[in-house]
Amino acid sequence: MERRGIVETVRGGRILISDGAWGTALQGMGLAPGECPELWCLQRPGEVRDIARSYADAGSDMVETNSFGGSRFKLEAFGLADRVSEINEAAARLSREAAGESRWVLASVGPTGKMLLMGDVTESELKEAFREQVLALARGGADAICVETMSALDEAVLAVQAARESTDCEVICTFSFERTLQGEYRTMMGVSPEQAAGAALKAGAHIIGTNCGNGFAGMIDIVCEMRRAEPESTILVHANAGMPRNVGGVDVFPETPEQMAALVPSLLEAGANIIGGCCGTTAAHIRAIKAAVDRAS
Repeated sequence: MERRGIVETVRGGRILISDGAWGTALQGMGLAPGECPELWCLQRPGEVRDIARSYADAGSDMVETNSFGGSRFKLEAFGLADRVSEINEAAARLSREAAGESRWVLASVGPTGKMLLMGDVTESELKEAFREQVLALARGGADAICVETMSALDEAVLAVQAARESTDCEVICTFSFERTLQGEYRTMMGVSPEQAAGAALKAGAHIIGTNCGNGFAGMIDIVCEMRRAEPESTILVHANAGMPRNVGGVDVFPETPEQMAALVPSLLEAGANIIGGCCGTTAAHIRAIKAAVDRAS
């Protein structure tokens, strides 16, 4: 497959398959509680590359990077603030090596943990932290910057702007929603899917979407709302393997690959263009999702 632009490919009528959970895979390989996942890009690169390769082998058209917490603000908690560029460049390079030249690499950029509303950080400091991260990810070979798991509009907008201004990558922006007692979906900061989609696109995102917080069942309603608000946009979904259950003090995501795959037709009907997994999903889930997309195409 020639690696054209993601949006261009979707507009050509193709449904794309993204990858699955990185945290789940790292934990399965021995990542300990409190350990820095991103440091594995330097200390255990073989395992990181193997995760990306497992998703490529399962049928993913795109693989993410092990860089979700790779901002200066997140890494400083581990004493690694001076290694932002080194870690993020390695994260992108490892996923590129696994993906080859026929698949896209999505560079994961998560929240910083800092809140503008609370005065934790200034806009310029926050934007500079994102700029530092995305520059390194682009140098490592990323095709797209995936700003994900966002809840605050101001932070998401700054991340998107930093990616657009500092790189030539396509930019994805996804938010995490929870269902309220009134039956509406809102982020932790009270943002609706419609508001999230509009703000991300206005900031310059090429692709909008939602990740984490819900299994496919919940994502269907969220995608419907985004599609109504932004009918011409490319929409990405990274869903959990159902809602977590605490079993013996451990969060377990209960949905099997077959259960997730069964909801793929409804998700496509809602308007999703790119489908992958988040917490609890594995290569087996991605393989089943790809098969369901192939059957529906």
